[in-house]
Amino acid sequence: MKKIIISILALIVIVSSTSLFQVSEIENAVVIRLGKPKEVVTEPGLYVKLPFVDDVRYFDKRLLNYDAAPKGIIIKGKKSIVIDNYARWRITDPLLFLQSVQNIAGAQARLDDIVYSELRREMGKYTLSEIISSKRDLIMENVTAESKSKAKSSGIEIVDVRIKRVELPKENEQNIYKRMEAERNQQAKKYRAEGREKSLEITSQADQEKTIILAEAYRKSEELKGEGDAQALVIYADAYNRDPEFYKFMKTLEAYEKVMDSKTKVILSTDSELWNMLQTK
Repeated sequence: MKKIIISILALIVIVSSTSLFQVSEIENAVVIRLGKPKEVVTEPGLYVKLPFVDDVRYFDKRLLNYDAAPKGIIIKGKKSIVIDNYARWRITDPLLFLQSVQNIAGAQARLDDIVYSELRREMGKYTLSEIISSKRDLIMENVTAESKSKAKSSGIEIVDVRIKRVELPKENEQNIYKRMEAERNQQAKKYRAEGREKSLEITSQADQEKTIILAEAYRKSEELKGEGDAQALVIYADAYNRDPEFYKFMKTLEAYEKVMDSKTKVILSTDSELWNMLQTK
């Protein structure tokens, strides 16, 4: 009798344990009865199911990461690059998710198709320099919007798509570097030529201004010299009118000063004017 009671109690425990399931705050659940979805549970708590008939599938509510393997893409100008991207996503419709992709692995495969397709389409419009600089944010916005729209039918919300890095294929890397170096050298030559042209222009302008300044200075000096000579003539005339003998004396001394220096030997006659002046002195 005791064995029967123990067996009944054990059966009750087994039935009870298999008829209850718990849903936490970070997950949703789908109850499947005989292979067909019966109920979607989105609130946390303890729930009842039919033992041995119902099955429960759990789906994470949290934000999930999709980290894609690096892939090649053809961009504008038929050039090849390799991109490494990732996406953040969440399950918004557990039933639709289950029916379309079934599990996380299926979702990753679906995301890979969607995101890679949109990246190829969008990045094919731009050059490498635009992708890594001016157009990068616009590309990511467009890829995120289009991927989000396409993933919605699988019960998935794509929150964000980002590129971790962009690389050149190994076989093309050296050729691209050489081409970039040649372009930079050509640009440098252009800048140097423009610099030389600007230097010649500045030098020519400076020489022209120098010529004008020197000519103006010479003209001014000649004017001042003429004014000085005129004033000197006035002074000389005034001095002559006041004392002709003294004026004659000063002019004679000036003449001797110009023709004689400390090494000049002069032989004077006793009746010469200079001799008389010196004797008077």
